[in-house]
Amino acid sequence: MEFLYLLEGIRTPILNNIMSLLTYCGDEIFFMALAITVFWCVSKRDGYYILLTGFLGTIGNQFLKLWFRIPRPWVLDPDFTIVESARAGATGYSFPSGHTQNIVGTMACVTLMTKNVRIRVAAILLMLLVPFSRMYLGCHTPLDVGVSFLFALALAALLRPAILSSGKKPRLLWGLLFLSLLISMLYLSFITFYRFPADIDTGNLASGTKNAYTLLGCVAGLIAAKALDDRWIHFQVKAVWWAQICKVTLGLLLTMALRAGLKPLLLSFLPEYPATAVRYFLMVLFAGAVWPMTFSRFAKLGRNG
Repeated sequence: MEFLYLLEGIRTPILNNIMSLLTYCGDEIFFMALAITVFWCVSKRDGYYILLTGFLGTIGNQFLKLWFRIPRPWVLDPDFTIVESARAGATGYSFPSGHTQNIVGTMACVTLMTKNVRIRVAAILLMLLVPFSRMYLGCHTPLDVGVSFLFALALAALLRPAILSSGKKPRLLWGLLFLSLLISMLYLSFITFYRFPADIDTGNLASGTKNAYTLLGCVAGLIAAKALDDRWIHFQVKAVWWAQICKVTLGLLLTMALRAGLKPLLLSFLPEYPATAVRYFLMVLFAGAVWPMTFSRFAKLGRNG
């Protein structure tokens, strides 16, 4: 807490805004947009790499949150204050940091994927600045951030050789996908059947439960999308630069619209948690198989142009 009090003492309105902007890079939307862009425009294999690193990292992160159940810094010490603009994104227990897990895992993947020095430098800067922003804003302690940082790095490094080998051994990727599905099901079983203490924070437990259904839907959707692509679609990522911009912009807008529009529709006839799983399953299926059906047209537009 001493370090957090030191950071609290240097806060200014300008720094608060800068750190609030940086911290969004560890959010779900940023992760999803970057992973999908790589998947659609750079490399399907590397897209799976980022997505699997993100999904598995989040499952591990959520499990640790509910296992240790460490409150947020301002709960541990009522004299400490959080930057209020960051409070809405600081849900669930504190240890370990979910935003740090997301950004470090994602940027570690990017660093290992590319040889471009500028991209690597930018990725490393984000790996350092986003975790720092979580402490500056008062959302996490150095322990929360440090454990997530190391776990994310280890996961990205561990998955990379298998992803590289999957080019010659496609079954490796399928193995990783089904392993991820099994782990997500185990996490959901833990949430459902584990006897948590009576004094557990119900809001944090609800957050962890919702994330369990979200991750199960995401992994199942990714498996379904890969099956469809392998069997019928076989989409290609290449196109001229302006066609890539159109492809990504329209695709992300449609994916976000689907994400928002499915929620009230599914909640009208399904309970909240199953609706969450179905919603993310359909969203990932759209991004991984439905929208890619249009990519041949974007490639033709580029050649015609």
